[in-house]
Amino acid sequence: MRIGVIGTGRIGTIHANTLSRHREVGSLILTDADGARAQELAHRLGETAAPGVDEIFKWGVDAVVITTATSAHAELIGRAARSGLPVFCEKPIALDLPGTLHAIAEVETAGTVLQMGFQRRFDAGYKGAREAVRSGRLGRLHTVRALTSDQAPPPVEWLPLSGGLYRDTLIHDFDVLRWVTGHEIVDVYAAGSDAGPPMFRAAGDVDTAAVVLTLDDGTLATATATRLNGAGYDVRMELAGELDQVVVGLDDRTPIASTEPTGPPAADKPWTGFLERFGPAYEAELAAFIEVVRGERANPCDGREALQALRVAEACEVSRRERRAVRLAEIPGGASAAAF
Repeated sequence: MRIGVIGTGRIGTIHANTLSRHREVGSLILTDADGARAQELAHRLGETAAPGVDEIFKWGVDAVVITTATSAHAELIGRAARSGLPVFCEKPIALDLPGTLHAIAEVETAGTVLQMGFQRRFDAGYKGAREAVRSGRLGRLHTVRALTSDQAPPPVEWLPLSGGLYRDTLIHDFDVLRWVTGHEIVDVYAAGSDAGPPMFRAAGDVDTAAVVLTLDDGTLATATATRLNGAGYDVRMELAGELDQVVVGLDDRTPIASTEPTGPPAADKPWTGFLERFGPAYEAELAAFIEVVRGERANPCDGREALQALRVAEACEVSRRERRAVRLAEIPGGASAAAF
């Protein structure tokens, strides 16, 4: 199998390394807006660098992996679909609903595959939580608490391009909340704070956010995020039911300290970022993509699934701006998503 990788930045480099080692991948063609960066990575991996995106399609590949800046995702997805090629794309499809819906329509018209990069679906902890919910171990689920806390903010130049904290960060929590529980989010109430560094205010973004979400079975959920968690990278989900409760992301590297006299000690080596915390999940999602391309499994996260997470993020932006609860029915694109 020959795969084209478009984008060789931080996550593109990780994916290229994973694919280059996979037994079903014969070769890679790498390209990037920074040609020297693509050349250097190709040389290091013993793969081929292409001068541009056109060559990815002209030279012939069996599938495409897109890890460019978000602004290029939708166009590249459409181009691959028109070429009849299956695509793996990092989230999101686009930063707006029209661009997302157009790209999905191109894929569905072409009858090709689009697998989105929501890696938490492949994390052992989240898979365990899903099983706990689906097996009935927790009984009736009544409360879910999710959080994503970055140790340090992204580069200042990235903030205006990120889509904001809800679309860039909490979108992962929204997706995995649906995936773990098997229920849709019907309304949200969101708040945000830009009381931290001024670069967030300059970008029209917030550095900390909190959301209350109601699921279609009445379960209540909260989701919080911050860019400024100095203790370390912290991603958790707590699920409480009438019979039991479980937590994802609680281990000897969770950057949290107990104030109880008999509580556990603080982590000696707390997580520093998402690439470290979710390394095995990133590998697993690409292994799944190769199986999808080979016709060995169904698509685990298609464009419609990504659309639903983006709709929740859009609802949060409306809620924060207008200081009111927002029903998901108010947000366009609510056609049925893929099965959970």
